[in-house]
Amino acid sequence: MGALEDTKTLLGELIGFPTVSADSNLDMIRHIANRLSECGAKVEIWMDDTGAKANLFATLGPERDGGIVLSGHSDVVPAADQAWNSDPFVMVERDGRWYGRGSCDMKGFVAAAVAMAPRFARLDLVHPVHFAITHDEETGCRGARDLAASLREKRIKPAMAIIGEPTMMQIIEGHKGCYEYTTRFTGFEGHSSRPDLGVNAVEHAVRFVHKLLELKGNLKTRSAPSSRFNPPWTTINTGVLQGGSAHNMIPGKATVKWEMRPVNKSDAAFVKEQLHRFCTQELMPAMRAVHPGAKIETEVVGEVEALEPTDENEARDLLMELTGADQAGVVSFGTEAGIFQGLGLSVVVCGPGSINQAHKPDEFIAVDQVAQCLDMLDRLPTKLLQE
Repeated sequence: MGALEDTKTLLGELIGFPTVSADSNLDMIRHIANRLSECGAKVEIWMDDTGAKANLFATLGPERDGGIVLSGHSDVVPAADQAWNSDPFVMVERDGRWYGRGSCDMKGFVAAAVAMAPRFARLDLVHPVHFAITHDEETGCRGARDLAASLREKRIKPAMAIIGEPTMMQIIEGHKGCYEYTTRFTGFEGHSSRPDLGVNAVEHAVRFVHKLLELKGNLKTRSAPSSRFNPPWTTINTGVLQGGSAHNMIPGKATVKWEMRPVNKSDAAFVKEQLHRFCTQELMPAMRAVHPGAKIETEVVGEVEALEPTDENEARDLLMELTGADQAGVVSFGTEAGIFQGLGLSVVVCGPGSINQAHKPDEFIAVDQVAQCLDMLDRLPTKLLQE
């Protein structure tokens, strides 16, 4: 069976595992572990604290520092409330496309990488090739953080990483961070006829959102002229504002779910400092003047590091050599790449499929994109066989 047919078969199997982030990914992880073990890889499965999720880390070739990591995440976003033309967890082929939840984001790359493992196994590799499959990328990259901690603990030190998110096989050397938060307001309920006796949590949440909008505007002025991102500045989005239950009640609870996508760490620090000052010096004193038990609490859902473009990037240079590309780009969406960069690896994002298909009904990956990915992976050993 050729690599493309093997990838098709494996992708169909992976799509059949409904690894929505809220559910377990263990069946899929074990399936991949069996495939890699069969071709001689050293496979480790690292469980999370719940016992329902796991990361996989496998190695072919010598157990030494260096080499390259081929990385993808196992979880997918829900499909339950979307209008699909076929079962999202059964792969369907139509018009040169493979349809199914996770086909491009990002089980297509995972299937291609694992399908190439027997080819790598037949070679006398000088440098190791690692496979990293993580959990919970879609919900704050918790799996990649756990994996990074495990690599530090075990003193495993690869040199490079390819994060196979869908980029239409374009080489991406930088992306913004993605910081997600939930801010909860606790006021004091009462009858709307005496607003002076209550603390309206919704109104204070609205003041908080107004501050987010103010900062959203300020961030545009902080953008560097040389920024390559689109848009070039750090962005803020208010995703959810919830609170209250009746016209004539002072609401005691409110929630704001919001995110920012920082271009750099200084912008993130600026936003955090401004919000902390606003809450502690303006909102909280006003709330507690009426009710001492009033409070504002912010939960960090996830702070995913940006992938910082660097002048020297061995992974970028390698992929340019393998693909013939003469440039690398940047994107505004986030990936696990910054976490690997934080380990000291040179990192790029490059994978088959389009991000425009991700998270949508009738998600698909084009077969010719997978073929391009397999061609790139087939050329990879030219580097791994060299000292």
